[in-house]
Amino acid sequence: RWEGYSAGWRVPQKLVGHSREVSALAVGNDGTVYSGKYETQTIQAWSGTDGSWLHDFDAARSACDMSACSLTVGPNEMVYAASYGNEGEIMIWSGGGGWWGAIEGHPGEHVNALMVAANGTLFSAASDATIRVWIDEEHARTLIGHTAEVVALAIGTQGRL
Repeated sequence: RWEGYSAGWRVPQKLVGHSREVSALAVGNDGTVYSGKYETQTIQAWSGTDGSWLHDFDAARSACDMSACSLTVGPNEMVYAASYGNEGEIMIWSGGGGWWGAIEGHPGEHVNALMVAANGTLFSAASDATIRVWIDEEHARTLIGHTAEVVALAIGTQGRL
C-alpha cells in the first residue's frame, strides 16, 4: 500500500523475498499483491495488510517464464498472466492459487499487456498490433488500427480503454 505525503511518497511496507527482479505486479480488490518473478518462473501472492507471503502459484503452469510478464486481477479475484515465452497464451488462476485454465490469447504472438475492467472484461495487447477483448474468458472482438505492437493498456475512470 502506497501512502502519499506532501513531501513525496513513502513505502510503509516492503515485500521481501525476491532474490532478483520482479517482472510484474498486480493488486487484487482485497489488497492482495501478486508478483511475477523471473528467476523462479512463478507468481507469488502477498498480504496487502502486513506484507507476509501467502502462497506461490503452480510453477508448472506459470506464465512468467521470460523477463517480460503481465499480471492483472479481475473483480472476481481471478488472476490473469501472460509473457513473451508462452506464445500468446493467457493463463488464469483463482486468487487462492488454484489453476483455472488458459485461453489462446494471440496465437504465435507475444502478449505485452493485460487489463481487466471493473465489469470483468479482459483486454490483451500483443506484438501483432491488436487488442483483444474477452468476456467470460471468450474472445469477443479484436480492436485493430495500431501500426506497431501494443505494449501497454490503461482504463480511465470513465471505463474507456
